[in-house]
Amino acid sequence: MLFYEGLAYDDLVDWAGEGGVIRADPQAVAEWRIPEADKAVLVDVGVPNSDDVPLTRVCFQKEAEPAVSTADGRLLYLLAENQSPEYVGGVLTWSWAVEPGTGVVYYVMPDSTAWFANSSVVLWVQCLHHYGLRVDTCDLLLNADFHEEEAVLAELEELAAELAEFDPPAFAGYNGFIWPEYLARWLW
Repeated sequence: MLFYEGLAYDDLVDWAGEGGVIRADPQAVAEWRIPEADKAVLVDVGVPNSDDVPLTRVCFQKEAEPAVSTADGRLLYLLAENQSPEYVGGVLTWSWAVEPGTGVVYYVMPDSTAWFANSSVVLWVQCLHHYGLRVDTCDLLLNADFHEEEAVLAELEELAAELAEFDPPAFAGYNGFIWPEYLARWLW
């Protein structure tokens, strides 16, 4: 099984580099109402922040109360963002955010629609780690433009199957589930 039990800060640093892993300030997340295991992974392991993962920057919110609003009225704690400056009207921002109580991670679209990402922060970090490690070490993914599309698609399908082993609910559908959507659009 691919589940990374005992995932450590050094595991992420091995491929993302020393400056490529951001750990949360323990005081910043101490008051967050999320499972203790999720807080521990943010503080002890951190979140990879490199070109090999689908986020622009890790930016743990400092406030004790959740600050990311969703279209259905929930408030979530901010973990990281994706930004696209290539939008005609300005910069578009997507947020990776965690739900109080459950620890479920969502990908919040610019219109505040929340798409399911992972069942917990621990599983989100593990998926980011596996995804980033695979992208960083796989020539088919690193240099997709120089390979046959079918070979790259097969590699992406294998990666999706591996990520689904970590967190099956993250791959329980297509609409409203960010990982399948993200991998399907990878070549665009």
